[in-house]
Amino acid sequence: MDRLNLHKIDFLVALIDEFGKRFGLSNRESYRYINQYGGVQMFLNHYDIVHTLLFRDMADGMAAFCHRHGGKLV
Repeated sequence: MDRLNLHKIDFLVALIDEFGKRFGLSNRESYRYINQYGGVQMFLNHYDIVHTLLFRDMADGMAAFCHRHGGKLV
């Protein structure tokens, strides 16, 4: 696996952790929620922008994205 993909995975894991802390979810619940509402694919598609944000801002942005796609967390 190349370095860019490893970086993407590392950032996604950190985002899932931060998202879970923000909303009181386990990492598993956090991943399932983000994935269910298209957040994982959005993250991968826009990694070049997303990875420049603070983790707090990434978690808030992910919550907003998921909410627009049917998620209930805000």
